[in-house]
Amino acid sequence: MVKLTQYKNTDLGLFLVRLGIGLVFIIHGWMKLSDMTGTLSFFVDMLHVGAFWAYLVAWVEFLGGLSMLLGVWTYWTGVILAINMVFAIVLVKVGKGFAGGYEFDLLLLLASLAIATVGPGKYTAESVLPKKG
Repeated sequence: MVKLTQYKNTDLGLFLVRLGIGLVFIIHGWMKLSDMTGTLSFFVDMLHVGAFWAYLVAWVEFLGGLSMLLGVWTYWTGVILAINMVFAIVLVKVGKGFAGGYEFDLLLLLASLAIATVGPGKYTAESVLPKKG
């Protein structure tokens, strides 16, 4: 009998999760940075938070996505991106319910925490750099 888990590659699985998280956050961060007028309007006029938070969230998403994609600083990046998603859910999505509301944000939150918890795996930018010493 063939085991379903016979083709197990945890490092590849972690890379694929990081790839998904990274691309989503890079794109969303870049969209915010590319239209800071709209981003500021949303944060200040709709969410009633200061402009500082609009810039912070945009850069956290862009740089955090890049960090996840490269597999560097993933513990802190995962924690910070998860916190970002908690606020996205609470401030923007919770009133819309789960389906069609915050389910994707929750998935990003949990995937970010998963990478923070178990690490990036072996397929990272650091793994292709020459070793020192």
